[in-house]
Amino acid sequence: MSLYDLKEQEERVILVGVQADDSEPAEESLDELGELAKTAGAAVVGRLIQKRENIHPATYIGKGKIAELKELLWERDATGIVCDDELSSVQLGNLEEDLNCKIIDRTLLILDIFAARAVTGEGKIQVELAQLKYRASRLVGLRNSLSRLGGGIGTRGPGEKKLEMDRRLIRERISRLKRELKEVEQHRELIRSQRKQSNLKVAALVGYTSAGKSSIENTLTGAGILEDAMLFSTLDTTTRALELDGKQQILLTDTVGFIRKLPHHLIEAFKSTLEEAKYADIIIHVVDASNPQMDTQMYVVYDTLRQLGVREKPVVTLFNKQDKAAGAGALRDFQADYTLHTSAKTGQGLEELKAVLAEILRKDQIYVERLYSFAEAGKIQMIRQNGQLLSEEYVPEGIEVRAYVPKEIYNKV
Repeated sequence: MSLYDLKEQEERVILVGVQADDSEPAEESLDELGELAKTAGAAVVGRLIQKRENIHPATYIGKGKIAELKELLWERDATGIVCDDELSSVQLGNLEEDLNCKIIDRTLLILDIFAARAVTGEGKIQVELAQLKYRASRLVGLRNSLSRLGGGIGTRGPGEKKLEMDRRLIRERISRLKRELKEVEQHRELIRSQRKQSNLKVAALVGYTSAGKSSIENTLTGAGILEDAMLFSTLDTTTRALELDGKQQILLTDTVGFIRKLPHHLIEAFKSTLEEAKYADIIIHVVDASNPQMDTQMYVVYDTLRQLGVREKPVVTLFNKQDKAAGAGALRDFQADYTLHTSAKTGQGLEELKAVLAEILRKDQIYVERLYSFAEAGKIQMIRQNGQLLSEEYVPEGIEVRAYVPKEIYNKV
């Protein structure tokens, strides 16, 4: 199937949200939606919030607000609206009919950003799969309006293929992408099993998007991951070795940032990537301490981890960006086993992080103090690679060693 090149133009959008009785504050959610729109390349020229008991099942907002929105679109010369929730095909169709402009929902906006940010083959497959599933569920009754108005910001990615692609073609493409993704997942499983055989422990960096995970990994390991202030600057996992005290090593792996209302299409498509946290031995939860929505973001991260089945792992929370959070006071995460104040920019707290990681690893290790004959020097090398060698001293009888060794290799040494 061929892609149609569509000329990009700057979208001028109005943000639209509903403040339902039992939902989080719409203003805060719309602030984040504005950041998402900016990341996707749109200019936000206005916002509208309606307070009501529930989202309108047919038009998202009520008829009165739709009339108000029409006026606002004309006043601000806007090209479309961005709704703060995932819209049904009925809501999309009715809003397009009433407003005669481009209608984008939160899910499509996030998919659009992911399409622009995907670099590796795996990332591109995951994004296209999520986009096609989103499109497939909205094809009925939307063929005319979607082909006329286009999709997300800048009309990027496979979501903007001509809409004569019917359900059958989409299903075939989804099946092919799933097969390709299965191969990638098998490769990832192989890498995980190799790590397990090498007895190297893995620490997964998790956190809200733009909390500074990539900056932390870059500072600690020189990984060279893209860092910028935009949301979702990195989608693909990067794993690097970090050397701790006593020449002990641990693998640090970066994961895609979490966000409130993370589309279920993305969670499903990025499951193999997000599951790096599930299979890790330690969770490093990076929090942007300078963000006023810090508590909400922490809740979203823990909720997403629960959805992924990440349980009973030691958690180290880093209240990051201390260089920007002057006067923040004593911050505490009661769900974490360890709490540190860090700054990737100044290096504050990163040595303490390495010490904490070494301490956690030591809890699964056995203290060894023994004399090895010179013929057993290979065992010392095994300790050096997999454990923490505290001291080795050559004496006439052999080599005296003090070390911590993982339980997995204790019988071998």
